[in-house]
Amino acid sequence: MNLNHIVKPTLLLDKKKCCKNIELMALKAKSNKVIFRPHFKTHQSRIIGKWFKKAGVNKITVSSLSMASYFANDGWNDITVAFPVNIREIEKINELAEEIQLNIAIENIESVDYLNKKLKFPVGLFIKIDTGYHRTGLLSDNYQVIDTILEKVCHEKLQFKGFLTHSGNTYQAKTREEIIQIYNNTTEQLTHLKNKFIPSYPDLILSAGDTPSCSIIENLKGIDEIRPGNFIFYDLIQYQLGSCHFDQVAVCMACPVVAIHKERNEVVIYGGGVHFSKESLETAENKNFGQVVLLNDSGWKKPETDCYLSKLSQEHGTIKATDDFINSIKIGDLVGIIPVHSCMTANLMRGYLSTENELIDHFSGNSELI
Repeated sequence: MNLNHIVKPTLLLDKKKCCKNIELMALKAKSNKVIFRPHFKTHQSRIIGKWFKKAGVNKITVSSLSMASYFANDGWNDITVAFPVNIREIEKINELAEEIQLNIAIENIESVDYLNKKLKFPVGLFIKIDTGYHRTGLLSDNYQVIDTILEKVCHEKLQFKGFLTHSGNTYQAKTREEIIQIYNNTTEQLTHLKNKFIPSYPDLILSAGDTPSCSIIENLKGIDEIRPGNFIFYDLIQYQLGSCHFDQVAVCMACPVVAIHKERNEVVIYGGGVHFSKESLETAENKNFGQVVLLNDSGWKKPETDCYLSKLSQEHGTIKATDDFINSIKIGDLVGIIPVHSCMTANLMRGYLSTENELIDHFSGNSELI
């Protein structure tokens, strides 16, 4: 990797780490005999999508119909949009449903009524279930609404696939034991639903799978399909949760040093909230917006002493640094930062530079990476 060409914040990607992360998750799905439908909203890249295909993946998850189109145009023909259906996009739904196996998520009767009238082509339907995250979805014991939705489903147009959930509350867990408890609670609720409705719908499946659960849980009992996304890159949150080892984190931001303030042990970089987002890890003592690493021609490594991104404004990032670190750098050097949340950082950066000097695409597009 030629660092000399980098002049502004650039999101570096280690292809070998990505492919290894894909391989491990695909192997876990295979050994547990569950469907592997990875979420592509983390990377949003056709090139990275091809790495998944090489691992045998043929079904994917996305978070929008536009993203579904982006990947459908690159040959993916079985796509679930794991976001409550937006009925104002009915034209896009019909456009995609004509070409691919499109699955959508529903949590209300109004959407079913509208789709029954407006759909022109068959669409797979998942009922979205809230198993504890409390963002979207029906509570798992809300049988009245679930029954009404299923009664209204026009089977020629809406084909009931099963129940879908996202246990995003694992991201707030403090220990591996909490993540395991959340997973067990999720599967218990979903299994109860499956047992209730499978006599009438023998082919229904249970679709779940956040990255913390899928990374930590070895026996994925009770689930038919997993949809993790962040695992392709991992990040500081996942490392803190215990979802991954530090050397599995596959993205790193390269940022130029623009100011050094030895008197307060601070280094200012070109790299702020518009590059990283402002997500942080908080402790009683500080906020951490990213972990400093040392860049080299083959990637990055942890420094001997920890330094971290302590403040972010729009374009500025402030590193709280040790004396040794400050004495080792100069104005114009590049500093590596492991992001707190790689999904948000990747979405903001809109493209990648691999450690093999390859420009990697992103759905949002960025033709001027470096």
